[in-house]
Amino acid sequence: MDQKALFKQMIDFQKTTFDNSFKAMSTLQEQGEKMVNMFLEQATWLPEEGKGAINNWISAYTKGREDFKDAVESNFDKVQKYFSESEGSDE
Repeated sequence: MDQKALFKQMIDFQKTTFDNSFKAMSTLQEQGEKMVNMFLEQATWLPEEGKGAINNWISAYTKGREDFKDAVESNFDKVQKYFSESEGSDE
Protein backbone atom coordinates (compact mmCIF):
# COMPACT_ATOMS: atom_id res chain seq x y z
CA MET A 1 0.00 0.00 0.00
CA ASP A 2 1.53 3.33 -0.95
CA GLN A 3 1.85 6.18 1.53
CA LYS A 4 -0.84 8.40 0.02
CA ALA A 5 -3.41 5.61 0.13
CA LEU A 6 -2.43 4.89 3.73
CA PHE A 7 -2.78 8.56 4.71
CA LYS A 8 -6.12 8.78 2.92
CA GLN A 9 -7.33 5.73 4.82
CA MET A 10 -6.15 7.29 8.09
CA ILE A 11 -7.97 10.55 7.31
CA ASP A 12 -11.17 8.65 6.46
CA PHE A 13 -10.92 6.78 9.77
CA GLN A 14 -10.35 10.02 11.69
CA LYS A 15 -13.32 11.68 9.99
CA THR A 16 -15.57 8.75 10.83
CA THR A 17 -14.33 8.81 14.42
CA PHE A 18 -14.94 12.56 14.64
CA ASP A 19 -18.44 12.25 13.19
CA ASN A 20 -19.41 9.51 15.65
CA SER A 21 -17.88 11.30 18.64
CA PHE A 22 -19.47 14.60 17.67
CA LYS A 23 -22.86 12.96 17.28
CA ALA A 24 -22.57 11.39 20.75
CA MET A 25 -21.45 14.70 22.27
CA SER A 26 -24.30 16.56 20.55
CA THR A 27 -26.82 14.06 21.85
CA LEU A 28 -25.57 14.55 25.42
CA GLN A 29 -25.64 18.33 25.06
CA GLU A 30 -29.15 18.29 23.62
CA GLN A 31 -30.31 16.12 26.51
CA GLY A 32 -28.72 18.58 28.95
CA GLU A 33 -30.43 21.44 27.15
CA LYS A 34 -33.80 19.70 27.54
CA MET A 35 -33.15 19.28 31.27
CA VAL A 36 -32.21 22.96 31.65
CA ASN A 37 -35.31 24.05 29.74
CA MET A 38 -37.49 21.85 31.95
CA PHE A 39 -35.85 23.39 35.01
CA LEU A 40 -36.40 26.92 33.68
CA GLU A 41 -40.09 26.22 33.07
CA GLN A 42 -40.52 25.11 36.67
CA ALA A 43 -38.28 27.73 38.31
CA THR A 44 -40.84 30.40 39.11
CA TRP A 45 -38.38 32.11 41.46
CA LEU A 46 -35.88 32.81 38.66
CA PRO A 47 -36.37 36.23 37.03
CA GLU A 48 -36.97 36.48 33.29
CA GLU A 49 -33.58 38.19 32.84
CA GLY A 50 -31.90 35.13 34.35
CA LYS A 51 -33.86 32.79 32.11
CA GLY A 52 -32.96 34.94 29.12
CA ALA A 53 -29.28 34.83 30.04
CA ILE A 54 -29.37 31.04 30.31
CA ASN A 55 -31.17 30.76 26.97
CA ASN A 56 -28.57 33.06 25.37
CA TRP A 57 -25.83 30.88 26.82
CA ILE A 58 -27.45 27.75 25.37
CA SER A 59 -27.81 29.43 21.97
CA ALA A 60 -24.17 30.55 21.98
CA TYR A 61 -23.03 27.08 23.00
CA THR A 62 -25.07 25.46 20.23
CA LYS A 63 -23.78 27.94 17.64
CA GLY A 64 -20.21 27.36 18.80
CA ARG A 65 -20.67 23.62 18.51
CA GLU A 66 -22.03 23.92 14.97
CA ASP A 67 -19.29 26.38 13.95
CA PHE A 68 -16.67 23.97 15.28
CA LYS A 69 -18.21 21.08 13.34
CA ASP A 70 -18.32 23.16 10.15
CA ALA A 71 -14.65 24.15 10.56
CA VAL A 72 -13.53 20.57 11.15
CA GLU A 73 -15.57 19.24 8.23
CA SER A 74 -14.21 21.99 5.97
CA ASN A 75 -10.66 21.01 6.85
CA PHE A 76 -11.38 17.30 6.38
CA ASP A 77 -12.77 18.16 2.93
CA LYS A 78 -9.59 20.09 2.08
CA VAL A 79 -7.38 17.18 3.13
CA GLN A 80 -9.50 14.66 1.23
CA LYS A 81 -9.44 16.90 -1.86
CA TYR A 82 -5.65 17.15 -1.59
CA PHE A 83 -5.27 13.37 -1.50
CA SER A 84 -7.78 12.91 -4.33
CA GLU A 85 -5.89 15.38 -6.53
CA SER A 86 -2.50 13.90 -5.69
CA GLU A 87 -3.74 10.37 -6.49
CA GLY A 88 -4.81 11.53 -9.93
CA SER A 89 -1.44 13.15 -10.65
CA ASP A 90 0.51 10.01 -9.69
CA GLU A 91 -1.20 7.78 -12.23
